[in-house]
Amino acid sequence: MHDTDAGYVPRIVDAELDELFAELPALALEGPKGVGKTATGRRRVRTVISLDDAQQRALAEASPEQALRVPTPVLIDEWQRVPGIWDAVRRAVDASYVPAQFLLAGSAVPRELPVHSGAGRIVQVRMRPLALAERGIATPTVSLRALLSGTRPDIGGSTSIALADYAREIVSSGFPAIRRLSSRTARRQIASYLRLAVDRDVREYGVNFRRPEQVLHWMTAYAAATSTTTSLEKIRTVVSVRGGDEPSKLTTLAYREVLERLWLLDAVPGWTPTKNSLARLTQAPKHHLVDPALAAHLLGADAAALVQGTVSGAFVPRHATLLGQLFESLVTQSVRVYAQAAEADTYHLRTREGRQEIDLIIQRHDQRVLALEVKLNPVVTDDDVRHLRWLQKELGDDVVDAAVITTGRQAYRREDGIAVMPAALLGP
Repeated sequence: MHDTDAGYVPRIVDAELDELFAELPALALEGPKGVGKTATGRRRVRTVISLDDAQQRALAEASPEQALRVPTPVLIDEWQRVPGIWDAVRRAVDASYVPAQFLLAGSAVPRELPVHSGAGRIVQVRMRPLALAERGIATPTVSLRALLSGTRPDIGGSTSIALADYAREIVSSGFPAIRRLSSRTARRQIASYLRLAVDRDVREYGVNFRRPEQVLHWMTAYAAATSTTTSLEKIRTVVSVRGGDEPSKLTTLAYREVLERLWLLDAVPGWTPTKNSLARLTQAPKHHLVDPALAAHLLGADAAALVQGTVSGAFVPRHATLLGQLFESLVTQSVRVYAQAAEADTYHLRTREGRQEIDLIIQRHDQRVLALEVKLNPVVTDDDVRHLRWLQKELGDDVVDAAVITTGRQAYRREDGIAVMPAALLGP
């Protein structure tokens, strides 16, 4: 699943990397396998050290310092295979704090963490699958950065992208190499990706589960909980419906930890503000796999079944439409890419009683926020914005803007000032 430079898809993170690398000696580009880290990194270096190559890995293990004696900038790909290389880079930065020396790409957090964190020497940058704005399906007319500015920008634009198109985007994946494949080949590739993650990557990580198949069962139950705050305990009990013996709590915690370290889980944390007086908020995360295409595959859903609502099975949720959950996950993945570019953090809001919920809270450095709701329905009603208006009333000017992201065709502002936009028209 490696993206070739000849077919490189420009990424929003490119600008962030160029800005940081021009001033910093070392960056760590982190994200799941196949997300495009290698292709993105290669465009910025003179030398590549591939630690998934046995010969180069042996040299790095024997003498990390010697392995780094190459022309810089250098990309150290899959650095987590030789954790000692991290400390070698840190020492090299201490010896010569010159910009644009080292770019480390890692598809897992290593079992044995480096002796030193690298704080102050190695800056970490997250890379996620392609956002909607990077996929070329429409030209964005609304900027998340502008919404965050507090200037209440004019909202406009239209698109022909409709519900069926979003369903195709969900299953087509944001992994660059998968998007180029036919539907059948893409399904086989995703199945292989998930199987290798369980059979090889988890074991390579040093975790030997007695029943690897059970990991996939747990991931499927987790996928069914996409865009919800369902408890991990409930997810654990659902596994037994399909997978036989119910895994122990400690086992499922181990599943979650290793899948997080492989960057396959990408939960959105609950918002716990410190600047204002909001209380009674839950800290439970909202569940997401790193790409909704993985969730759709695990649940046996293709684009047609999502639109028709014909997906069935032990793990398929009954309380909400699967398309709605996966559409929110697709939007969330995209918004997180845009928010990172704007130096903002992404959360969700839910009161402990569940009376108020807001899908996405984008927080600026000064803790003022942009509030976003995600609605599958193309038509936005007063009921759809009631939680946004509640938050505006509670926090006043600390809410810089509020918007609803939909599957509709037109972007506009309502009379109450809340913006409405199709997901395809929102960009960085």
